[in-house]
Amino acid sequence: MFESGAIVFHIAERHEGLLPNDANARARAATWMFAALNTVSVLFRSKPSGILDEYPNLAAYVARGEARPAFKRAFAAQLAVFTGM
Repeated sequence: MFESGAIVFHIAERHEGLLPNDANARARAATWMFAALNTVSVLFRSKPSGILDEYPNLAAYVARGEARPAFKRAFAAQLAVFTGM
């Protein structure tokens, strides 16, 4: 496997407690998992280009995402992997 969303979903499906047991809640969790991978991650990476400056609502959305403790933890963990190489 090579795609981040597929890897995360694969792990979540196979380890108890990572996804809800209720089918509707499980579907919502999967939806948000892929939404996070495809919006905040992508928009965050575009910040250095300055393109978000033209779209204040998107810039605010990214800022809210960056402010979340879970995002900070995940980003710190990702940096640790890449700087430790």
